Amino acid sequence: MYISINKAMNNELQVKLSKIGNLLASHRLDALLVHKVANFAWLTGGAASYVNTADIVGVASLLVTPSGRYLLTNKIEAPRLRAEERLEEQGWEFVVTDWYQAEDEIARLTKGLKLGRDGVYPGKVDSSVDLTPLRVNLSPEEQTRFRSLSKLCAAAMDSAIRQAQPGMTEFEIAAILGAETQRRGVQPIVNLIATDRRIYDFRHPLPTGKKLDEYAMLVLCGRQFGLVCSLTRLIHFGAMPPALQRKAQAVAEIDAAMIAATKPGARLGEIFRQTQAQYARSGFENEWQLHHQGGPAGYLPRETVATPGSDFVVAEGQVYAWNPSITGTKSEDTILVGANGNEILTEIPGWPVIEIEADGEVILRPATLEVDSPR
Repeated sequence: MYISINKAMNNELQVKLSKIGNLLASHRLDALLVHKVANFAWLTGGAASYVNTADIVGVASLLVTPSGRYLLTNKIEAPRLRAEERLEEQGWEFVVTDWYQAEDEIARLTKGLKLGRDGVYPGKVDSSVDLTPLRVNLSPEEQTRFRSLSKLCAAAMDSAIRQAQPGMTEFEIAAILGAETQRRGVQPIVNLIATDRRIYDFRHPLPTGKKLDEYAMLVLCGRQFGLVCSLTRLIHFGAMPPALQRKAQAVAEIDAAMIAATKPGARLGEIFRQTQAQYARSGFENEWQLHHQGGPAGYLPRETVATPGSDFVVAEGQVYAWNPSITGTKSEDTILVGANGNEILTEIPGWPVIEIEADGEVILRPATLEVDSPR
């Protein structure tokens, strides 16, 4: 990935540095050190500090002190971070060490300073929780990047699920979804596939060698420039049984109610309460207990998860990925909260939809794609 350095990026960086300055002042800290991949990407406008895509902590760190801004890494990683992420052009001063010396440099640069870190470390202040609201409130530039990412993920999902055929293994379907995502420049950091009975048995179905008979669920979390969007789609070969149709309608109604309730100023605890009530109205009162319902996204698939009593406040410019499920079906898209309504970012043009009226507006939720059985 190549980071484009321009005036907008510089403005975005300055805004974020100002937020960090306010954070440090409010907690009476002198400096902040970030190691985590999500925070590194947020502060650099999308640069990748990982090698292993599953790592939470990266191979480079950022240090903001009263006297400077530093990027600490080793001699292995520095060439790529300079040439491809172009972080020196953002004004980060590179501090490059042998791979075994990083902590020595941190100690030198922060001597005498009260230091916050994005993690637990002896003698340091854990600032992880304080960084979450900074990441979750997306800048206009981040919103633009998120729209682009979501379109790519939607296109990848649409292409992959339409290639699925009875007789394919879940591994084969996962390979198609991964390839369609990766070839668009997006990393499939979550790639879940379930077919037939496994959709009913598991909420997080890692793909297996089981072959598709007539029903498949594909789940994707795609990452680009540090941002992560999520969506789920289902396909059924032949007509869906009436009981499954009822569940699909019910989960669409729940999802629409959640989207309608996600308005600036709303608290996650209240949205959760409304979600519980909608599960009950739909005839599936206790299904919400079988899986979390999602929450705000950003530089993680979920920056926090909605729970009863949560005081987290919805704001314009935040992104949400709700994922209500009823055993055997699910509904999931990524939305952007606007001042006068929400934008469904992962909408797939031409995909069949269910029209749901919720809180005075019509919200379109994805239906299960029903196709003729090839048999």
